[in-house]
This record gives sequence, C-alpha cells and structure tokens, in this order.
Amino acid sequence: MEQPVYSGTAHGPDGARFAVVGISNMPTDWAQVLKGLAGADLTLLTTPPATGVAATAAVAGAAAPEAGADRPAAAGPPSMSMTPPSVLGLNAYLMYALGKAARRRLQDRLTARGLRLWHLTVLALLSDLGPQMKTVLAARLDMNASDLVRIVNDLVKTGYVECDRDPEDRRRVVVRLTPDGGSALAELGADVASADDEVLAPLDAEERLLLSSLLRRVHTHLEGGTRTAARP
Repeated sequence: MEQPVYSGTAHGPDGARFAVVGISNMPTDWAQVLKGLAGADLTLLTTPPATGVAATAAVAGAAAPEAGADRPAAAGPPSMSMTPPSVLGLNAYLMYALGKAARRRLQDRLTARGLRLWHLTVLALLSDLGPQMKTVLAARLDMNASDLVRIVNDLVKTGYVECDRDPEDRRRVVVRLTPDGGSALAELGADVASADDEVLAPLDAEERLLLSSLLRRVHTHLEGGTRTAARP
C-alpha cells in the first residue's frame, strides 16, 4: 500500500542545515519524529507531502547546499532491500538466497553464450557418463521428457551434441557429446569458476573446500544416499 512521503529541512542553534525525509506505512509515525526534532532546538521547514511512494521507513540526514550553489547530479535512490535479521538464522533460507544469487550470476554468463543452465547440465552429464538415451537423460536429471527433448534439440542445433538411433533397438535415441560440445564445456567451466569466485569471494581456499564438502554431504542426504544405476 502506497503512503505519502514527508520531507523538509532543519537547522540547529549553530546554523547547520539538514535534509529530512520520511517514508512510512504510518504517516503519523513521522509526525511524531518531526515533532520530536522541533523540540530539540531544530527549526523545521516541512514541504507538502508527496504521494505514490512504496511504504517503508527511512531517514536521511545531510548538509543541505545553500541556495544557488552548484549541485551534483542526483544519484539514484538507495537500495531498500534488506534481509530481516531473524531469517539469517534459517539455513534453508540462506541456501535459497545464496543459490538464487549464484544461479543469477551463472545464468548471465550462459546467456551471453546463448545457453541456459539445463544446456550446461546436459553437456556435463554426457561428458561424465558418456552417451545416454534420451529417456535415461530425462530420468537422471529428474526432468520432463518433452522438456529434455527441447534442450537436446537446442544442443543439436549448436553442434554440441548429436543423436543416433540405437542399432539394437531403433526406437531408442542415443545422445552423445561432440568434439565441439567438449570444447564448449571446457569454456563454460571457466564461466562456472568465475561465478563461483564472485559468490564465494569472502571465503579463502580452505573455507571453500569445507563448504563444498558440507554441501555435497547435504546433497547426498537429499538424494537418499543412493544413485540410480542406469545404462545408456
């Protein structure tokens, strides 16, 4: 719900001037703040309230330039994004937030190459496990078969994978990585490393290894501790 903005200027006994801006879900809250400032030897010059600003709460204090003085170009509004302190104790939230940030950075790099995360995942799986049937690929990735077909078709168009009929059963289609696909995957590895470095910048090498080990343990737990054995 949008609420008015209250703003104005103030100066103290020593003549110092300040800008005062208030945005609140409850305009009466700022009325109390301004009233308190008025009782602290500050002279307030309040501008009419504006409308159409998203509800939040903020106070900005800065020396106001004198009339007619050169003013720098106005900067953009400060970010109002803030994680509530209470959720920082929730591991599930932290994993979600960090995963979202990492995914966004990696996707930006992949988009520059005309790819998406699923393209990278399929290429990596084929590199690790060798040629796979489409049905097996979909099962390994826990992916809808029709979605998998679209991803594979994209990669066929780029020349990164190729599809052949299984000579023993013509109903089955086998997907394999091409040399060009292997080269592209190597280049994508640098993109992945770059995204990791950006996200994990606060951690040193030893801490990153520890984090990786812990994440693998949790991942194995969520997979039930077993991997389905499937033949291409």
